[in-house]
Amino acid sequence: MSAAVIPREQAFADARRILDHARARRDALPIRQAAEQAAVNSFRTADEIELHLRRLHRIVRQQQPAAAPISAAA
Repeated sequence: MSAAVIPREQAFADARRILDHARARRDALPIRQAAEQAAVNSFRTADEIELHLRRLHRIVRQQQPAAAPISAAA
C-alpha cells in the first residue's frame, strides 16, 4: 500500500473546503435543532444554547446595514 504525498497547499485547500461545507450545513439548520445537536456531550442544555444562538443572530441582524429602499423611479 503506497501513500500519496499531497502538497501542503492542496491539503489546506481540501481542509478549507470540508470546513466550509460543514459550516454551511450547520448554518442551514433551524436554531433549535442546532442547539440540540450542540448540547450533546455538553455541560450546557439545549435551551441555554438556543438562547445564546438567538442572541447572536439578533446581534448579527443589528450589525448588518439596512437595505436601501427601492426607488419608485426605477
